[in-house]
Amino acid sequence: MSSIEKAHPVDEVLPASKLAALGLQHVLVMYAGAIAVPLIIGGALKLPKDQIALLIAADLFCCGLVTMIQSIGIWNIGIRLPMMMGVTFTAIAPIIATGSNPALGMQAVFGAVMVAGIFTYIASPYVSRLVKWFPPVVTGTVVLVIGISLMRVGINWAAGGSPTISGPSGPMPNPNYGLPINLAISALVLLTVLLIVAFGKGFIANLSVLIGITAGFLIALALGKVSFDGVATASWFYPIMPFQFGLPTFDIMSSITLCIVMMVIMVEGVGQFLAIGEVVGKPITRTDIARGLRADGVGAILGSIFNTFTYTSYAQNIGLVQVTGVRSRWVCAAAGGILVILGCLPKLAYFAASIPQYVLGGAAVVMFGMVAATGIKILMHVDFDKNNKNLYIVAVSVALGMIPLVADKFFVQLPELLAKFCQNGILLGTLTALLLNILFNGAGTEKEVAFAIAEEPTGAAS
Repeated sequence: MSSIEKAHPVDEVLPASKLAALGLQHVLVMYAGAIAVPLIIGGALKLPKDQIALLIAADLFCCGLVTMIQSIGIWNIGIRLPMMMGVTFTAIAPIIATGSNPALGMQAVFGAVMVAGIFTYIASPYVSRLVKWFPPVVTGTVVLVIGISLMRVGINWAAGGSPTISGPSGPMPNPNYGLPINLAISALVLLTVLLIVAFGKGFIANLSVLIGITAGFLIALALGKVSFDGVATASWFYPIMPFQFGLPTFDIMSSITLCIVMMVIMVEGVGQFLAIGEVVGKPITRTDIARGLRADGVGAILGSIFNTFTYTSYAQNIGLVQVTGVRSRWVCAAAGGILVILGCLPKLAYFAASIPQYVLGGAAVVMFGMVAATGIKILMHVDFDKNNKNLYIVAVSVALGMIPLVADKFFVQLPELLAKFCQNGILLGTLTALLLNILFNGAGTEKEVAFAIAEEPTGAAS
């Protein structure tokens, strides 16, 4: 063996100029998804513009921080591969449910995020044993329920926000809801995204959502329908500070729900890690998987401290690694540094918070629909022909998971604690899928589940 052993391409440190350019490309690919989550959550919870801007800035900051931890690695945390980390769409529904409860609010959201992060960190070394309880029929059903639950938010956004607003004497109809101009701009955003997906190539296709939102924003701007309040007075640079919504509070039901969602995210994460290992030509071991999942847990803990949410790896950036052939993890580390800097630029966050809800609604229909579609994609690994009991698992779990969505008073006369549990559609649907799968199929095997999730990674919905 020569005295100078050639490093694996994953560990290659490129010149600074290349790191910056390639890192910026990774940022552009995941940027729309990263800022969409705080925009969606902030809008759904009717937070003031300055708080939405804070969520956006904090999210970008933590995206960068967690990406660097995942790519570079610290102690036994981080998979040390070119992975971009972003806030996950899968957790939006339970976060909105907790934040919209007047008795809980944002402090309970961050408390649940912290608990979910600690759970993920602790569970990481044992995930292979837990995975067998989440075969594709369970995971696919849960992701499908989450996607369908989110569609109400996206559709209302496309119409201009919430159907009701606060008035002097209580809730009143929103006069801007369903305006033809709102619907037209939302439809244009949706059409732009679909046309770019249909005819765009490579990098441009990866930016379809960002380009669609930009097109809708420019039209709204030309029509004088964009308010830039707060942009002029916002600082150029301001560091992200911890606990700006107050210290976290802890609600048992919210925490349990988010831990279950994180279990689903961990199952998806295993598929992501196996996929990136295949792309860069580096075999993935159980130790690697545990390190990668610990980074997810640390990401959620950091998110709860710095006013943001749960994190996972972004599949679109795995696709970018495959397209470009650049396998260096230091490119993603550079991208993480760029995101940290962007998160400390309040003017940028205020500008993003100025995007009207109906503009985001056109893109949200696609993004939330993709969450549901990802659930269907996972279910493609399920054998429904030889084992038609799987059909009952999906059918009953989805039906029960939809009860709070279509009949919010359905459980109102149950005891308070039971009613609170049943009113959480994701928790209800997940528990139903888990129990029915055990009843009909028993526990799966680790190999079966790992094979299914490795065959086609599912993080596109993230």
